[in-house]
Formats: sequence, C-alpha cells, structure tokens
Amino acid sequence: MKDKFRTVSDSMGDLEVPIDALYGAQTQRAIDNFKLSGLTFSTHFIVALAQIKHAATEANQSLGLLPASIGKAICEAATEIIRGKYHDQFPVDVFQTGSGTSTNMNMNEVLATLASQAQEQPVHANDHVNMGQSSNDVIPTAIHISSAQQIANQLLPALTHLHQCLAQRASEHMHTVKTGRTHLMDAMPVTLGQELTGWAQQINDCRNRIRAVLPRLHTIALGGTAVGTGINTHSAFATEAMGRLSVLTNLDLTMAPSFFTLISSQDTAVELSGQLKTLAIALIKISNDLRWMNSGPQAGLGEITLEALQPGSSIMPGKVNPVIPETVMMAAAQVVGNDATITLAGQSGNFQLNVMLPVIAFNLLQSIELLSNCANTLADQAIATFKVNQSTINQPLYRNPILVTALNPIIGYEKAAAIAKQAYQQDRPVLDVALENTSLSKEHLEQLLDPFKLTRGGLEHE
Repeated sequence: MKDKFRTVSDSMGDLEVPIDALYGAQTQRAIDNFKLSGLTFSTHFIVALAQIKHAATEANQSLGLLPASIGKAICEAATEIIRGKYHDQFPVDVFQTGSGTSTNMNMNEVLATLASQAQEQPVHANDHVNMGQSSNDVIPTAIHISSAQQIANQLLPALTHLHQCLAQRASEHMHTVKTGRTHLMDAMPVTLGQELTGWAQQINDCRNRIRAVLPRLHTIALGGTAVGTGINTHSAFATEAMGRLSVLTNLDLTMAPSFFTLISSQDTAVELSGQLKTLAIALIKISNDLRWMNSGPQAGLGEITLEALQPGSSIMPGKVNPVIPETVMMAAAQVVGNDATITLAGQSGNFQLNVMLPVIAFNLLQSIELLSNCANTLADQAIATFKVNQSTINQPLYRNPILVTALNPIIGYEKAAAIAKQAYQQDRPVLDVALENTSLSKEHLEQLLDPFKLTRGGLEHE
C-alpha cells in the first residue's frame, strides 16, 4: 500500500499523496478537506488558469526575475495543459476556500512538478510558478478570461446560428397567416414569419446585450496581487503580463483602472450573469411558443409539427413529445438558478476580497455552456425542422370573430362587438354576420377582413 503514495511537505508539515499525482501537499489538503459535491472546475477554467501562469512566467522572465531555464520549463508545462493534457490532475472541489487558493495552488504544484521533471533544477510552486501573483488576482482574472473565451468561441457563434435559422424560417413564412393570440385567446392575425421575426429580434437583442459586457469582461485584475496594491510584483509586471496574455488568449485585454475594484467585487460577473439570465428567459419564451403551436395533434393547436425524435411515453404507444423545447426550458431554468447563486455570491465582497470566487466561476461557465448548447439544439432540432400544418391554421383563421376589429373605424366599436358576439354564439364566419348587420358590400367586407391584409396594419390595407 505504501508503494502507492509518496510523502510531500508544505508549511504545515508532511502528508502523503498518490504516487502518480502531479500535485503536491496543498492540493492534497484541499482534496481531504473539501468533499462537498464532487464538482470540479471545467476544462475552460483550467485552460484559462494555465494561460495566466504562462503569461506571468513570460513576464517575470522578460523582467529578469526568473531564470530562463525555469521560465522555459514552466511555459512548456503550461502549454501542455492549455492543449488538453493532465486535466485529470485538477480534482479539487468547487466548494473550497472562497479565494480559490486551493485551485490556484493545484495549478502551481502541477506546473512545478512538470517543470522540475523537465530539468535537473527544482521548480518551486510558490517562488517560481506563482511569482508576482496571488490567488486573489489570478482567480478573478481566470473568471474573466474563461468566460470571455467561451462567449467568443461558443456562445456568440451559437446565437448567430440560431438568429440566422430563425430569420431563414421567417422569410419562408411571411405569407403564412395564422391567428394571433393574446392572453392565450384569439386575437388579430399575424403571419408565422412575423412571429418568427419577433423571436429572431429577441435573440439579436440578447446577443447585443452580452456583447456590451465584453469591454468590462476583458478588463483583468492580474497585477493587483493580495489586496490590490500590487505587493511583491515588479512595477512593469501587470502591463507585461497583460500583453502576453492578450496574445495567448486572442482577447483584447486591458488592465484594471483599479485593482481594488476587480479583486474586492465581482460586479462584471453579476452583470454578465444577468444578461445570460435574460437570454435564458428568451429561450423559454420561444420554447413555450413552440410547445403550444405543436400541441395536439388532435386536441391542441396543431399549427406546426416538430420533428419526431423519440417515443414520448412508456405506456402510450405512438405518443411523441416536444422534447427539444422541454430540454431547453430545463437548461434555461438552471441558468436562472445559477444567476441567483452568482447574485448572492457577488454580495460577498468583504473589504478587499470577494470570498465566493469558485462558485461564481463554476456557475458562470456552466450557464455559458448550457445556453450555447441550447441555442444550437433549438436551431437544428426544432426551428429548422418544424413543418407547418396549413389546413389546421386556416380552419380557425377565417372563422375568428376578432377579425371584426378591422371594422371598428367604419362601424364603431359597439356595433363591431355585437357582430363578434353573434358570430361567437352562432359559430358563423364574421363576414356573414357583418353582411347581415351592416350596409357594407360583400366585396368591401372581404377586402376589409382579408386576414393577410390585416397583418400589414394601418387602416386602408391598400
């Protein structure tokens, strides 16, 4: 059994870690102490952390603070992690010390081990890998960078794809007239294309709101170290590290005008989470509309048919459910819950440090991941593939008494209401009832009550 472990030391003493582990004592203490969830940081956060270590090492080396051989070994080890290796060496639970020190030290220890293995000279996790840094500026920087990268690489492309898909289907159905609904009750006609353009604009607005956060998300705390004063850093470190990190991440990063702000608060994360929540609500609205329009097929609206993807019941043969909208709605509900967590965590900026950084990082990245996948899934497996049931749409459309609204300017609201009431009671087309109760000709009424013309608004419909 002893052969499976090795003894390591830190400032608190000796302890054993698995023989094949690349991490050291501080990581092992965190593994032993934090056993709340089994949840660990995502690959995106680990990569961002490795990018920060790479940039910081390059900066310290260029400033003459770190021997070239050690700097080279650390950068090479960080590059391997950035490329996807050794991610199993980051097992620390998300629910840990509020600064994320355990995960920062986990990265420092893994890089120190790898760098030491690559050369004869030992590399120290604190003195070399963590030079000029603190968990208190590294973890907030990793939150900003990992979120910004996932927005650029995953979320914005997914939203663009969904927007384009909605716009395409809208253009296909600009002349597909259907009954509009307010309060879930019959209202004036709209085209399916108009309805879809409404959804498309929602997505475009959400995309623009998220883009508006990016300048603040691209502003980083690296260089502020423990409390924002920059203690134990070279005067040029922050600028030097930021420039190198911009290249590594392909992000246009800027240095915080006040390190105190970005270390003591997480206002940008809270702002971004709020915009992600707004997107989640938009996706729920679209998904709910799809479910209603697809409802039936016999006893619901049945205006569209979503693609049949799997059996819908373990007991009712032939039943097919709107699984994609339901999946999206559940994921979006999770994002709303994540936002509540991030909001509460954002309040925990006590004096010079926010002490809920790990849970902010975890929930923010999960929300971005979920919403990216939701947008692609909704586009490809619901929006792009639904079929329109024209006959089902037409049947209630032309018998809708609310069409009488178009006669208000000519015969007045009260008389129009009486015609609508009679049409309801007698289950007759409003045109027939209006023909009996007004002096308007059939041709004129047909023109006034034409559902497609009514979707264009205005009074004359010329």
